Amino acid sequence: MLLLGACAGWSLITAAAQGGRPEGVLLAVLALAAGYAGGRVSGALLPVAAPCAGAAAGLVLAVALPGLSPGPWYGGPLGAAGGTAALLALAAGAACCAAWASGVPAHRLGLAALACATVPAGLVLGSAAGCVAGGAVLLCALAAGSAHGRGRWLAGLAGAAGLVSAGLWAVTTGALPGGLAEAVGGWFPAHRVPQWQDALRLADHHLALGVGPGRFGAPPGVGGTLPADGKPHSAPLQQAAEQGLVGVVLLAAVFCWVLYALWRTARPTPVALTAGAALTALAALASVSNALSFTPVTAGAGLLAGWATARPWST
Repeated sequence: MLLLGACAGWSLITAAAQGGRPEGVLLAVLALAAGYAGGRVSGALLPVAAPCAGAAAGLVLAVALPGLSPGPWYGGPLGAAGGTAALLALAAGAACCAAWASGVPAHRLGLAALACATVPAGLVLGSAAGCVAGGAVLLCALAAGSAHGRGRWLAGLAGAAGLVSAGLWAVTTGALPGGLAEAVGGWFPAHRVPQWQDALRLADHHLALGVGPGRFGAPPGVGGTLPADGKPHSAPLQQAAEQGLVGVVLLAAVFCWVLYALWRTARPTPVALTAGAALTALAALASVSNALSFTPVTAGAGLLAGWATARPWST
């Protein structure tokens, strides 16, 4: 609560100091908090049925709303908008958590089938990122069944999220070798890297407070066949540009706290690690897409974290 309150408070402070519209940040914080509270309550009452229903709902939303993003779709191998890929990753994680929480073999088989459905769903929807993210969550869920202790695994997930952020910084600053930079740059539309570079320049010039929430605009020269939506399509860079260094620290602190809560949860280790893998996949997607711009994604992340940290009444 303190961290989420700090996120909301800092967005209001930067908006008052620099101007801007903090409503988007406040809505995301509210959705995350509401999802987490709902996940804790429903996970305590229905530890298997609640995440199962959430997985089905996430899959239905991803299929029913393939144009979840109002902005441009990716033209490269990443596929469709980040919101669709994030929903598929969260749905796979919720289904696997429900499977690990169930002690009935038939139920586990059905829930595993539901989780596996996210991979072909990503292919059908044209979201290669969603297909890869769903598959990665499935593999982590399988590995979680034989895990002994969760601290090292969760630390590894935190390190993976950090590597994605470091890779994003390397691409944006041109620190990668020429051939590798061209290969990685081909995964994104032509205007994406210039947007990231523009966000980084704004962050350098406004390190303390940023330019204010919602004030990041499309950089000059963005155009062509793909409409620009004026966002950097990267949660860390958007936070850095709009809310300065403190905004980035708060964003990272929320993710680290979730992993800490999963480390301390009384739920079985496979449930905690599977949820951590799905949320890490979401963090990776949010680093290179607009995944956190959608309320269903932020609410779904809160729900999954709540389900994985709830204490069932039966225990």
